[in-house]
Amino acid sequence: MLPEQRDEVEMLALMLLIRRFEERASQQYQAQKIGGFCHLYIGQEAVVCGAVAATRRDDYIITAYRDHAHALARGTSPEACMAELFGKETGCSRGLGGSMHFFDRQNHMYGGHAIVGAHVPLAAGLAFACKYRNEDRVTLCFFGDGAINQGAFHEALNLAALYKLPVVFICENNLFAMGTSVKRSTSLKQIVDRAEGYDIPGEIVDGMNFREVRDKLAEIITSIRKESHPAFVEARTYRYRGHSMSDPASYRTKEELEKYRLDDPITRLRAQLTREGKLTNEQFDQLDKRGKKIALDSVKFAEESPDPPLEKLYDYNYANGGMESGRPRPVEPAQERREGAPSPEKAKP
Repeated sequence: MLPEQRDEVEMLALMLLIRRFEERASQQYQAQKIGGFCHLYIGQEAVVCGAVAATRRDDYIITAYRDHAHALARGTSPEACMAELFGKETGCSRGLGGSMHFFDRQNHMYGGHAIVGAHVPLAAGLAFACKYRNEDRVTLCFFGDGAINQGAFHEALNLAALYKLPVVFICENNLFAMGTSVKRSTSLKQIVDRAEGYDIPGEIVDGMNFREVRDKLAEIITSIRKESHPAFVEARTYRYRGHSMSDPASYRTKEELEKYRLDDPITRLRAQLTREGKLTNEQFDQLDKRGKKIALDSVKFAEESPDPPLEKLYDYNYANGGMESGRPRPVEPAQERREGAPSPEKAKP
């Protein structure tokens, strides 16, 4: 089964939706409608959209905490995404996960994981399951440049190479691990060289160029479907906002930010399509207007959605039988003593 041919204007519309959704999320966070951490994807839209355009809908995707765009690109509804940010029962994780823990099994989007690098072994597990079942699915594992120095990352790459697993490790290198420049945190000049140590083929792509990301991922995925093997892609990109909503990004200069804003992935794809006669300014404005409306409607949906009921507070925390009347079962002192031993009260003189 081949990947669907995704129309480029459709993918531009998806990039616009992601941008407008994240802008609305930023506003709602500042209005204190969203709690906890919130990591925005603004500036990196070409990476996930290009990758998704190269896959089939039954392929697996897993990512780290900057996950809103990955869920939207995979087909999770904006309403379910915004409701999850609001902690509402209608959210894609029933309001229990929040910004860093989006999950959509139906669309094969398996998180949303907050611990840096911890999901990379899970990606190897997903790929192992596909190979074990003789499926020709491919797993895409997204992570930031900060994850490449974590032990779990190396363990996963070693196993993927050892078992020739059908997985693409995609490093979204936005140049900063939180506030630390990759130049100060990583000994390698090129992140892609990490893959060489595990005999995994690696590629570098311009993560601000939708077409380059799509075409390179399509080439790699086609190769994996023919003969199972892992691959590594370093997508060089840039985030226009701080690491999270609480980060003022004072570690970079205004000149640096402006340089990358001039290479906006949305602006670049728009210019390419306009030059080729595939898009007019009026059509672009309509796409943008639609994206803004969808994002605004998702906020309204989230605001009107119910909170998870209090009796659900302990769900998914305790094993079956470990609950009583909606609360954790207390441990009785008698359970901790040998049968027949006197209670502390009775043992007192």
